[in-house]
Amino acid sequence: MPSIHYVEYDAAHQHDFVYSIPEGLDAWLLLLTQTPALFEVNGELKEYPAHSAVLYPPKHNIYYRACSRNYVNDWVRFDADESYITETVLPVGTPFSLPDPGYCHQLFQLLTLENSFQNDYRELSIDYLFRLLFNKLSEASQDKLTPQYYNLLELRKTLYSNPGHPWTVSSMAAHLHISTGYLQTIYKSTFGISCMEDVIHCRIRLAKERLGYGQHKIAEIAALCGYANVEHFCRQFRQLTGFSPRAYREKLASKEPLSREEN
Repeated sequence: MPSIHYVEYDAAHQHDFVYSIPEGLDAWLLLLTQTPALFEVNGELKEYPAHSAVLYPPKHNIYYRACSRNYVNDWVRFDADESYITETVLPVGTPFSLPDPGYCHQLFQLLTLENSFQNDYRELSIDYLFRLLFNKLSEASQDKLTPQYYNLLELRKTLYSNPGHPWTVSSMAAHLHISTGYLQTIYKSTFGISCMEDVIHCRIRLAKERLGYGQHKIAEIAALCGYANVEHFCRQFRQLTGFSPRAYREKLASKEPLSREEN
């Protein structure tokens, strides 16, 4: 399991901060930037934007420094012999854009907390958090990180947390200050699903939860999920699940296996 030497999040440094170890460390170093910084890659110094990650294996040249009034990052120095780290597909010594900065930052906060504990499950918890972190970092792809990627990510999180809102393509595009056509294009290319299809899937997931665990009437559930028309709700529910809302609830109540009905 990974063994942490030191881990820190929200580490703030002055404008003249420089970290230079030409011969590298005896351990792994992973850092996530919250502000822009200059990194040396293949002998050249280049500025990388905020929300970048870089992984340095042992004995790898390390050089980075601040390039603005302050520099803030999350970082961890650790030993590891697990294949998901030692054989990682992540580039080494080269910064890459984070797929979900907020999520990765939260994992660093949890790593810091778990590292401070002294209990029977400390090492196991740290290993789980490392696996989550490396899985998330492995999702990073320069092809999908468009200039609007982080705005799209925040929009999608908002959709998922509030599917009952009366979402429209126009309102979502206005939220990002872009055209409806551009939104539909980049949303589908980024997440593999159209923005309104994503909304519908979120609403049906919420409806299934309410039907299975609650006493709401079907009309009430339809309204909670953002449907002004019960018939429209029932039609979309059946299209996605193969059941009417009433049949779905009855199946759950009877403990029968839920297999998709024939349309």
